[in-house]
Amino acid sequence: MIPRTLKSVPMSISSHPLLLLLTIVSLSAAASSSAAECPLNFTVLRQFSRGTTASRPDFSDDCQYIRLGLRLVLSQYLKLTGSFLPPVNSSDSCWNAYQSVVDETRPNFNVRTSCGFQTGWISQGCMNITTKSEFERVVSKSALTSVAASCNQSLENGSPCASCTTRLAIVQASFLTGPSIGNVTDCPAYPSIYAAAFANPFGPTDQGTAKCLFSLNPLSSGNSSGKKLNTVVLVVLICCSVAAATAAVVAGGWFFWRKQGKSKKNDRIRRVETGMGSGLESISASTTLVKFTFDEIKRATRNFSRDNIIGRGGYGNVYKGVLSDDSEVALKRFKNCSAAGDAIFAHEVEVISSVRHVNLVALRGYCIATTPLEGHQRIIVCDLMKNGSVYDHLFGYSDKRLSWPIRQKIALGTARGLAYLHYGAQPAIIHRDIKASNILLDENFEPKVADFGLAKFTPEGMTHLSTRVAGTMGYVAPEYALYGQLTERSDVYSFGVVLLELLSGRKALGVRSADSQPFLVTDWAWSLVREQKAMDVVEEGMPELGSPEVVEKYVLIAVLCSHPQLYARPSMDQIVKMLETDLSVPSIPERPISLVAEIDEIERSMSSSGSVQHSGSFGFHGYTLPNDRK
Repeated sequence: MIPRTLKSVPMSISSHPLLLLLTIVSLSAAASSSAAECPLNFTVLRQFSRGTTASRPDFSDDCQYIRLGLRLVLSQYLKLTGSFLPPVNSSDSCWNAYQSVVDETRPNFNVRTSCGFQTGWISQGCMNITTKSEFERVVSKSALTSVAASCNQSLENGSPCASCTTRLAIVQASFLTGPSIGNVTDCPAYPSIYAAAFANPFGPTDQGTAKCLFSLNPLSSGNSSGKKLNTVVLVVLICCSVAAATAAVVAGGWFFWRKQGKSKKNDRIRRVETGMGSGLESISASTTLVKFTFDEIKRATRNFSRDNIIGRGGYGNVYKGVLSDDSEVALKRFKNCSAAGDAIFAHEVEVISSVRHVNLVALRGYCIATTPLEGHQRIIVCDLMKNGSVYDHLFGYSDKRLSWPIRQKIALGTARGLAYLHYGAQPAIIHRDIKASNILLDENFEPKVADFGLAKFTPEGMTHLSTRVAGTMGYVAPEYALYGQLTERSDVYSFGVVLLELLSGRKALGVRSADSQPFLVTDWAWSLVREQKAMDVVEEGMPELGSPEVVEKYVLIAVLCSHPQLYARPSMDQIVKMLETDLSVPSIPERPISLVAEIDEIERSMSSSGSVQHSGSFGFHGYTLPNDRK
């Protein structure tokens, strides 16, 4: 019987045994070359879970886990071979190998059919980049150096992880702008795949690296053997006996040093608050800020000319100025100052100067002076943001609407800046006054979060009950406005409101023209999302509007962030990952009654604290209640 594969072989060949044998060998070789063995090692994924811990909402479905796991495996392959992708002829065998690992924990879940992954996608990359050398030709040397500097450390903790992922996001936005291949090997994933393989010394399978760059958590190690446990116990006992004496000596010295330090610090604060000392003592030794003279400030602002005013806020005016080196700056002049308040001012200066990030306004200098005519002066000097604030472009002087790509850039940059405040700064910083007028834009429309005057340092993981509420009506989280409960999720709420303003062109707090009743943009957006009309939130006629799927995702993120119940909001690092990757948005819990019903109570609560703001503190416009869409 003639094999099926030889039915097309001419009979003249099949009738000659030698020719027939050569043909069979040739066909066998061709068949073997068309289905190569998979070079990827998917077994490394057995040590990782799907990443749904208590601190992370369950927004990683099975298909998302498949994508994230594949990226880790590709990173390991890149580290070993210098290639991002397996050979094309191994695509089918690679999916089969992945399927066998998935079957161990998710039987009856077909990776390709359930997730819609095409076989060839696993071997298709970003912008035809297939090797390490090709990647390094596309990305500049300076950018690669920055990646190495940011990611060349353990990424297990929040601060190093935030620094590394921020740098990788900049690389992707600057150099890798090609389309995704079915969201499997897309361009946003390439920087993480590269960094885990070459920039990070611990490699892709390290627990900290996997969690930071691929959102994969290690499995619990609760099944360790008794022998291993006994060894650990023995080591611990030996170490404890050796360390006990050392710990006693160190603890004694530490308590003595801390007591002395606290005494000096309290004495310094006491002297400042009573007007007997300068708050600058706390910053002069630890920063390189420029201390401007009052005369230099007057020359820069043309003696505080009205024509130089570019913003008015609750703290004072903001002036445009030109320094002696011809650089343009923004100068924030505080009003109603006294020498006794220098300690608070010194704190603000410390906060601003100690935090450096591409999406945070950087402080250039300061001025403290007392003059016979002007009285006590406190001024900070920052780089001038030539495109004003988000408020300006949404509700102010600008007649040109922001395009969708620019709004995306603003949303992601703002999220990165806040994530850095929460997880990159040590200790963590809660902004407390995120609003459209506090998001400034440079000449490239890169957002810069401004005004840390209301920032509050918090020990990691602590929830605060504050008797003094600060913020702007419409942006303040309900639990903070009503009860003084302050957490990082308070900033998340405010970010959600700003994101809704970006998407809708509506102000945070408005008045309906039909019945003159107040409305919150958060309530309005939620009502549309609940009716499956998320796209109705988006401003009509927005230039260069993106795909409906992406735009709707941003709407859902905004509504989730501005949920009135604290527990329902994601953290800022989760928000960044949802915005810059294909992570899905978790389901949005039901909301209680409309917050408009509680506005009177919120106003009373905030007014009694004496801290509610109805105008920007560093922004460029005061707040007015809207009567229409804006």
